[in-house]
Amino acid sequence: MNTTDEARQFLMSRRANISPEQAGVPVTGHRRVVGLRRGEVAMLAGVSPEYYAKIERGQLGGVSDAVLEAICRALQLDDAEREHLFDLARAANGGAQPVRRRKPKTWVPRESLTRALDVIVNGPAFVRNGRMDILATNALGRTFYDEVFDGPGRGNLARHCFLDERATAFYPDWEAAADVTVAILRTEAGHDPHDKQLHDLIGELSTCSNAFRTRWGAHNVRRHGSGTKNFHHHSVGDLTLSYEGLELTAEPGLSLLIYTAQPGSPSQERLDLLASLAATNQQELSHRPTTVTEN
Repeated sequence: MNTTDEARQFLMSRRANISPEQAGVPVTGHRRVVGLRRGEVAMLAGVSPEYYAKIERGQLGGVSDAVLEAICRALQLDDAEREHLFDLARAANGGAQPVRRRKPKTWVPRESLTRALDVIVNGPAFVRNGRMDILATNALGRTFYDEVFDGPGRGNLARHCFLDERATAFYPDWEAAADVTVAILRTEAGHDPHDKQLHDLIGELSTCSNAFRTRWGAHNVRRHGSGTKNFHHHSVGDLTLSYEGLELTAEPGLSLLIYTAQPGSPSQERLDLLASLAATNQQELSHRPTTVTEN
């Protein structure tokens, strides 16, 4: 990833996303720009217009944390956007190694982790990395995401979303799911700008999907911690599930996600049915023990 170009486009896109009214800037005369002007951001951040223009050109080397914080406030960046800007600045200042330890190409799930997945029987549970590769699942998770594994996705949620035509049925609000998927990948690119496998994935999706390419150009980022999603599984129908994402302390860069349904709801009944299907076929639909190769 070209950090200078990434920082330039990211800051320009954030500036375009905030109106003078939102920033509390008086509107005078005809405006030829969408959002704030550079000089207005500089004023709000308390730096000179020349210095902010240099920063927006992507020259983040040597920029202090205090100035970055001021720019974050001026542009009203959320936590994920702030973290992304600081990641870009870290890379520009010679942070050749990512903050999180990079994972080897081949990852072997610990026995204790697979046991932990196996004891979760009431909801899909899986481990994924920042590239959205599913690395291990419980039996229900393998059944829930069967199309992700058995199709163009090849075990990767982003490939499934953009390259598998079945994804538009699996995600009733596919547009929102696609937005979130790209924002997660964009966030990961900021965390680890030297991840070749991530670059290859982004290149593949950009080449094969106009929808991905358009969203990638929006420079949106996102934290993926908790929330509610709607799905339509081909075996049981509509599901409304809550999810919780947990960072694995012993496995930097990997997350454990668990989906659950509201007790007594139609979604719970359908999830129970899916769990029965998973149990029936557990031998072949398990989380594939031994070694998992990241895509």
